[in-house]
Amino acid sequence: MGNAIEFTDANFQQEVLDSPLPVLVDFWAPWCGPCRMIGPTIEELAAENAGTCRIGKVNVDDNNGVAMTYNVSSIPSIMIFKSGQLVQQFMGVQPKAKLQQALDEAKSA
Repeated sequence: MGNAIEFTDANFQQEVLDSPLPVLVDFWAPWCGPCRMIGPTIEELAAENAGTCRIGKVNVDDNNGVAMTYNVSSIPSIMIFKSGQLVQQFMGVQPKAKLQQALDEAKSA
């Protein structure tokens, strides 16, 4: 993994819910083709938003607790959290511009 943070069942509370910055979470799995397609976009967003947002991934195979908490039924599933609250959610591969817009809205809200 590059710039994106690895979120797990163990660190989700601290890294995502308690974060002072907006957080984008990509729920994915290594065997998921669409997840691999959006992976480079997630890494680019992580690099471009460093310092203003936290961006990371949850491997649902290894961390099904947090995936079940947020009812992740299909992947990739991308969620944006602000102040511990889920503020936006996307299913499937999304254009980078759409995800960046959602991050910008979370930053300014």
